[in-house]
Amino acid sequence: MVPEDRREGPGADERSAQLQAAGSVREGCDTLAAQTPCGRLQSRRARIHQQINKELRMRTGAENLYREGTTVPMIPLGLKETKELDWSTALKELISGHFGEDGASYETEIRELTNLRQAVRTPSRSESGLELLTAYYNQLCLLDARFVTPARSLGLLFQCPTQPCRYDSLTGVPAQQRALAFEKGSVLFNIGALHTQIGARQDRGCPTGTSRAAESFQRAAGAFKLLRQKFSRAPSPDMSPASLSMLEQLMAAQAQECVFEGLALPAPTAPRDCLAQLHLAQEAAQVAAQYELVHQALIQPPVCNYVPFSWTTLVHVKAKHFRSLAHYHAAVALCDSASAEAELLEQVFLGPLPPSEPRGLVLPQEYEERRKLGKAHLKRAILGQEEALRLHALGRALRRVDLLQAVLVQALQCSLTRYSELDLEDDFFEATEAPDIHPKTHRTLEVRAPSFSRVKVADIFHRLGPLSVFSAKNRWRLVGPVHVTRGEGGFGFTLRGDSPVLIAAVIPGGHAAAAGLQEGDYIVSVNGQPCKWWKHAEVVSQLKGVGDEGVSLQVVTLLPSTEQPSTGDRRPALRGLLRNQKECGWGTSVPVRASPRPLLGWGRKTKRDKTAGGLSPASQP
Repeated sequence: MVPEDRREGPGADERSAQLQAAGSVREGCDTLAAQTPCGRLQSRRARIHQQINKELRMRTGAENLYREGTTVPMIPLGLKETKELDWSTALKELISGHFGEDGASYETEIRELTNLRQAVRTPSRSESGLELLTAYYNQLCLLDARFVTPARSLGLLFQCPTQPCRYDSLTGVPAQQRALAFEKGSVLFNIGALHTQIGARQDRGCPTGTSRAAESFQRAAGAFKLLRQKFSRAPSPDMSPASLSMLEQLMAAQAQECVFEGLALPAPTAPRDCLAQLHLAQEAAQVAAQYELVHQALIQPPVCNYVPFSWTTLVHVKAKHFRSLAHYHAAVALCDSASAEAELLEQVFLGPLPPSEPRGLVLPQEYEERRKLGKAHLKRAILGQEEALRLHALGRALRRVDLLQAVLVQALQCSLTRYSELDLEDDFFEATEAPDIHPKTHRTLEVRAPSFSRVKVADIFHRLGPLSVFSAKNRWRLVGPVHVTRGEGGFGFTLRGDSPVLIAAVIPGGHAAAAGLQEGDYIVSVNGQPCKWWKHAEVVSQLKGVGDEGVSLQVVTLLPSTEQPSTGDRRPALRGLLRNQKECGWGTSVPVRASPRPLLGWGRKTKRDKTAGGLSPASQP
C-alpha cells in the first residue's frame, strides 16, 4: 500500500477514531503534504514533487508487492487508491429537489456514507477487509438504484479538476470519469486485488496454506472476470478489457501453481512412487502451459506498455521452470517404472488418443530404452532450468529475490544429480529429442465470482422510503393530509401490499372517493405518523383503531414519466447504471425504464418489475 497523501487538520484525530470504529486502519501521512508556512511558489513545487513521488511509489509498489511471500513469489496487485470525496452538496440538493425532503436533515446518513468510503481506502489484508469492500459495493448498488437514472448521473461527485477520483493500480496515473459506475468498478477491482494480496501472503509450505492461496487466486480471477463482463470503456489502463483478461489468466495460473505445490508437499508413500511422479509431471506441464499463455498476453500491446517488466520476466521464468519440472518428474517416472506401468506412461507423454488414430510415438518397453529416454528428458529439464536462471538474472527486481534464485538453483542441481546417476561411462548413444509432456490437472479449478449477498447491509438512506417507489427513477405527487371519515361500510377503499401499502380500489361514492383518494395511491402517513415501511397489517390495525372522528392520511400518486410534478422542484434525477439486484444482497424491486446505453455500463436488465411487488390479499378496513 502507498501511504495516502492528505493534509492533517484539527479534526484528524476525530476522523481516525471514526475510521477505527468502521474497521479501517489509517496509514501514515506524507510529510510533503503537511501544512508548512511556505510561499506560494514553494507550495506549488511541493505539490508537483508530491505528485511525482506518488506515481513513482505506485509503480514501484506494483513491482515489489510480490516479494512478501515465503516460497516462490506470486504476483499480487496494489489497490486503486483514491482521495477524499464530498458527497454532501449533490445528495442534499437531490433529496431536497426530487424527494421533497429537507436535505440538511440527512447529515447523519451522508456522514455515514463518507466514513464508509474513507474506511475502504485502506482495508486490512484479511476477510474483514474484503467484507468492508463488499459492504461499500452493496451500498453503491443501493445508491445507484435510489439516486441514478439515465436522465442524470452522480457524475459531479466523481470528477474534480484538482482531485482525481482513482489512481491506476499499475502505473499510478490518475483517472476520472463522471459516472458512479466507475466508482463501483474500482471497488470491484480492489476486491480482486485484495484477494491477490491475501493469496500471496499465505504460507504455502503446508497443505492448508496452498489450499487457501488457490482459493484466493480463484476468487481474484472471478472478480476480474465479472469486471470485464460488466464494465466497458474504462478510463484507466488497469481496467481495460485487455488488462482484465490478462489478470484473469494470471490469477488462474497462480491458482494452478498452488495446486502443484499442494501435490508436491506430501512425501510419496514409497521412495520411487511412479504414479506420484506422473501426476506431478502432468500438473507441472499444466502450470507451464497456463503461464505461457499469460506471457503471450503480457507481451502484447497495449498491455506491455504499462505492465511492470518484472511481472513479464517472472511469468516467463515460471513458464520455463515448470516446463523443466515436468520433464524432470517424467524422467524419474520413466527410470523408476515397471513394464506394467507402460499404459500410464503413454497417457502422460502421448495424451489420450482415439483408437482409430495411429500413434506416431511408441514408448520403449525395455528398461535400458526408458533410461535413455529419461536422460533426454533430464537434458531438456537442465536446459530449461538454465534458461530460467538466465532470465532471472536479466530482471533487476528479480535479482533481489534470493528465494526465487534458490528454488531455481535447487531444481537445476536435482536435475544434474539425477542425470549423473543415469549417465554411464560407456554410454555413447544419445537419445532423440524428448517429447513434450501432455498437460493435465487432477483438480479442476473454477473461477469463483464474488458473493455480494453474503454481506448484508442496511440502506443508509432508508428514511427516504422503499426503493420500489421512492427512487429517482419514479415521479410522484404528494397529496394531503386528507381527512377521511368512517361510514357504515368502512372508509371506502381496499388496501394491498406492504412497504408502502397500496390503495388497490376505491368504492365509487364512498368517503375515500369524496376525499380525493384514488386507486394506485400509496399511503405514506397515518395521523401524522410516517408509514412508508409499515406492513399491511400495521396500517389496517391503525385504521381500525380510529373512532368516528376519522383519520388523516397522506398519500403519493405516481406520475407518468413524461408528466412533471405539480408541487416542488422535480428536476431530472441522476444518471447511471443498473445492475442485477441479486448480486447486491437486497431484493427490493425497482422499476427500470429502457434507456440508451451509457458511456460505460454494467449489464442492464430490460425486464420491468411491477411497482407494487409482493402484494398481499386485499383488505378493506
